[in-house]
Amino acid sequence: MGKIKTYMDKLAVAPNRNFFSVNFPGIVLCFIVMVAGVYLANLIGVVVVNLKVLPEGSSSPVSGIFVAIILGIIIRNLINIHPIFISGIAFAVKYALRLGIILLGLRLSLIEALRLGAWGIPLIIACISSGIIVTLYFTNKMKQSKRLGTLIAGGTGICGVTAIMAISPVIKAKDNEISYAIANITIFGLVSMLFYPFLANTFFGDDPVKAGLFLGTAIHDTAQVTGAALIYNQMYDIEEAVNVAMVTKLTRNLFIIAVIPLISSLFFRNGDSKDAVNGSERRIPKWYKLVPMFVIGFLLLAFLRTVGDMNLENNRLALGFLDSASWEAFYSYGSSFGTTYMLGLAMAGVGLSTSFKSFKGMGLKPFYIGFIAAISVGIVSLTLISLFGHLVII
Repeated sequence: MGKIKTYMDKLAVAPNRNFFSVNFPGIVLCFIVMVAGVYLANLIGVVVVNLKVLPEGSSSPVSGIFVAIILGIIIRNLINIHPIFISGIAFAVKYALRLGIILLGLRLSLIEALRLGAWGIPLIIACISSGIIVTLYFTNKMKQSKRLGTLIAGGTGICGVTAIMAISPVIKAKDNEISYAIANITIFGLVSMLFYPFLANTFFGDDPVKAGLFLGTAIHDTAQVTGAALIYNQMYDIEEAVNVAMVTKLTRNLFIIAVIPLISSLFFRNGDSKDAVNGSERRIPKWYKLVPMFVIGFLLLAFLRTVGDMNLENNRLALGFLDSASWEAFYSYGSSFGTTYMLGLAMAGVGLSTSFKSFKGMGLKPFYIGFIAAISVGIVSLTLISLFGHLVII
């Protein structure tokens, strides 16, 4: 960090260097790492399908974002990155991240949430709450980093990697904490993806609604929920479970709007009184500062998606001028650009900013916390769906 600060100080007194020349090299490096991450993630998807670990038509169970982080960490630690890249990397981490999360709103429609009815949404809230509460409790018991625990709690409770990335700028998480949390969530999500389809069949037999609810509430990441649902469909030939799992997961993702301010508030209220960066006394921010602008942007685009979908359901043009195919292309390409490229660019920057030295002393306890949280969410989901799942009609 000392080298980065020195370089940034030099930039501050170099008026002849414009924004483009300062940031372009680092952004290009992040872009190259991001593209490589997406390519390798897709390659992994092809391999696991060919090995019949996942059925035909499955996407990669490992996101390009995760692979981009790993590649960035490898480059950062095997090659000494020249200071010319530092400013652009920092720019990508800060601004590409926010734009990516805003565009993610196009993926989520409130109409999908309403399909779950009066019983489905409370079940989702209970599973989200259990993941967050258990994670924060054991983080405190094991005396681990509250920032890291907060990231794992958000990733376990809501939507995996996306939630971690959305929470990290609000609580000013460090790059090594972000990388550690994402690795944690990815590992347990992959295990759940492979194991939970069989567990769903054991408990819920041929009931597609209960099975889909379980897969959608108990597995962390959207790609992993999709993979698990497709495995369930292939093994037991119940296609409806795929639709229920996806509706459940997308509805769960919507709660990122409320959970980010809530979990950030808990962090500032229960965290250490000293700031981890400069040692100064930390004050709890005003409530409106816990709702970052990119979350507002996310909400606005989710609302836009909802209005467009409602227009089509009423046999009209979406937003008054787009037919069904054009509207689908608009929100599909917009959300894909955000999740694949913008978030990929940001996470490549996180990897390129993370040194192995920063992991020293973190130990395995955060992984134990992630394991306990994942198991607790699974148990709560199984229990509640067994008791109340028959009341949910989709």
